[in-house]
Amino acid sequence: MKGSLFQNHPGERSPILVTGGHRTATTWVGKTLALSGHLAYISEPLNVWHRPGVLRAPVRHWYTYICQENEGDYLPALRQTLALRYHWWDELRSLRSSRDALRMLRDGAIFLRGRLLRQRPLLKDPFAVFSIPWFVERLGFQVVVTLRHPAAFVSSLKRLDWPFQLEDLLHQPLLMSHWLEPFRSEMEALPPEDVLGRGALLWKMIYHVVGQYRQKVPGLLLVRHEDLSLQPLQGFRDLYKALGLTYTAAVERAIVRLTRAENPKEVSTNSIHSVRLDSRANLYHWKRRLSPAEVERVRAITAEVADQYYPQASWE
Repeated sequence: MKGSLFQNHPGERSPILVTGGHRTATTWVGKTLALSGHLAYISEPLNVWHRPGVLRAPVRHWYTYICQENEGDYLPALRQTLALRYHWWDELRSLRSSRDALRMLRDGAIFLRGRLLRQRPLLKDPFAVFSIPWFVERLGFQVVVTLRHPAAFVSSLKRLDWPFQLEDLLHQPLLMSHWLEPFRSEMEALPPEDVLGRGALLWKMIYHVVGQYRQKVPGLLLVRHEDLSLQPLQGFRDLYKALGLTYTAAVERAIVRLTRAENPKEVSTNSIHSVRLDSRANLYHWKRRLSPAEVERVRAITAEVADQYYPQASWE
């Protein structure tokens, strides 16, 4: 990978955004950082199914793009989220099940504890990746971008049968005109059921834009899933330092428990956000899940961007 992995960013009280493509370990990274005890972990406020108690603003598209031209729709609500103001009444009115009620109690407790302990907000949200410059310039975030090998990313989507609706990107004029117009013809050519093709193209577009942001956004931290999986203690120790967090013996013990070889080799499809895993064993599932022809297709779609982050040997 070209350039420095970590660049220092001033402001140890800054809020933190952990983003990147979905299924690239944003949950693992975010929850491991939250082990410090100094962060209020807030999950996916820009998810189209987010809870109104967490963010009092509608989100209509996956990977919503926020910039100066449309910030009025999101800035006031996100400022309240960062102030850890939970909207109990909005949440109560939206409850439809006991699961919703339990989630309300969990999220409300996170916000309350965060305010009482003066914790830094940590937003774990892959769907904020195209909006990185806005989060930095308007809200003073430190940003961690997670990166996962394109074959592993597509393999995960295939396993879960998660075709991505590229129309969510095509229906955002500002995102298209600012960043994704060169990819329009590729996006429009792929049928909705093409999980592999759409996943590979999504990876290519996300990390093409991230590559541009690395040249423009000071202090952007880029972490590869593979590097963290192979050396989780060193990787998270470096990340803690870059973010101004205290890396303690208790944090290290917790990371060992979450990543040791005795853990499951692969997360269950019934618990896809679990972070307790044999981190090394999880690296290579794509090699048995994708056929050689599928790997070659992912490689062909993503090579122009993937070569900036992964050597040829990583495809073998």
